Amino acid sequence: MRQEDPVTIAEIGNANRDIAALMAEMGEKARAAAETLAGISTKQKDAGLLCAAMVVRANIDDILEANEKDLAAAREKGLSGAMLDRLMLDEKRVEAMAKGIEEIAALPDPVGAKIAEWDRPNGLHIERVRTPLGVIGIIYESRPNVTADAGALCIKSGNAAILRGGSESSHSSRIIHASLVEGLLASNLPEAALQLVPTTDRAAVGEMLKGLNGAIDVIVPRGGKSLVARVQAEARVPVFAHLEGICHVYVDKDADLEMARHIVMNAKLRRTGVCGAAETLLVDQACAETHLAPLVKDLIEAGCEVRGDAIAQRADPRVKAATEADWSTEYLEAIIAVRVVKGVEEAMRHIATHGSHHTEAIVTANQATADRFLAAVDSAIVLHNASTQFADGGEFGMGAEIGIATGKFHARGPVGVEQLTSFKYVVRGTGQTRP
Repeated sequence: MRQEDPVTIAEIGNANRDIAALMAEMGEKARAAAETLAGISTKQKDAGLLCAAMVVRANIDDILEANEKDLAAAREKGLSGAMLDRLMLDEKRVEAMAKGIEEIAALPDPVGAKIAEWDRPNGLHIERVRTPLGVIGIIYESRPNVTADAGALCIKSGNAAILRGGSESSHSSRIIHASLVEGLLASNLPEAALQLVPTTDRAAVGEMLKGLNGAIDVIVPRGGKSLVARVQAEARVPVFAHLEGICHVYVDKDADLEMARHIVMNAKLRRTGVCGAAETLLVDQACAETHLAPLVKDLIEAGCEVRGDAIAQRADPRVKAATEADWSTEYLEAIIAVRVVKGVEEAMRHIATHGSHHTEAIVTANQATADRFLAAVDSAIVLHNASTQFADGGEFGMGAEIGIATGKFHARGPVGVEQLTSFKYVVRGTGQTRP
């Protein structure tokens, strides 16, 4: 071993210990802030969020300047167009961010809400009441708006948040986080209720996945497949996550062609880099002769690469041959796989085999067929005669979302303020004892 090796190893060890200490301190502060938030009034939380939205608007020039630094670094690294789109902020997106915070403030406060109540024969009155989860760790990559969306949702639901953004969005996230904290402090909310991890070192993620000595109650990853896979494999606390958004549109034999054309184009091409973008188009064999060629033509002429089965290739010679891997690929760019299936049952089997339990849509005028699809497809979001791009908390009236969960926990689909709560039982008696 060379003489300098022990020094290098020692330095690495010291750095890891420093990060562990930093993260442990953040966990302690977050836990204390969560205890404070749990007892804060709706009025005070909403005031803090409205102030935060106001500060975000006031700081728009600083936010865009910081975002341009992130974009320049991302271009230098050669990140894809889809990744650049996720990272990019402009005046419209910053305004949407501020408006989203205001919409979250306007939502009913879930904390303390009664989910159910009933009386027992012995006179006990039992209530199931919503409570905050506590401390939520959010690990995300290139989307700087997650800083605002996740932060606001956590505050509204009475939770403290520890945010760990990726290096790609570090400049943007810091300015957005500072804006939010300024708004919270103006309403006397605890500063530690919303903390941003100040390092992009991957060791910080490892500490969060360990739970920060019990401080973190749940982890929410927002990012690529490798990040989510790591979180799901290593986390020692519950995880709200989706690994991929392999979303399908099934065009049934009873579909109105013009409606199908509009839906398919929007589902694929409105924004190709979002997790609700359609990645596979399934067309009923019974309508392939009339529907398949126009659908494929629309996509190709709009600049979308189509990879299809033999029937799709015969419908348009510009269609490239699909491989088996294409049926299970999340492209996140202007590429779509097209397959002809024998009716709704085969479409559902395809989705069950190749899908990711995220979002699926059926286009049909037959209500019975639609009902069969909506009931049987085991995905977090299923739609009838609507684009998969509606897979979004804001479109669901949640103000925003902290992510799309595809697991089987109580939080499934867009994770909004209600999904960021648990519950407890409040039991009222008049002196009862159990025999």
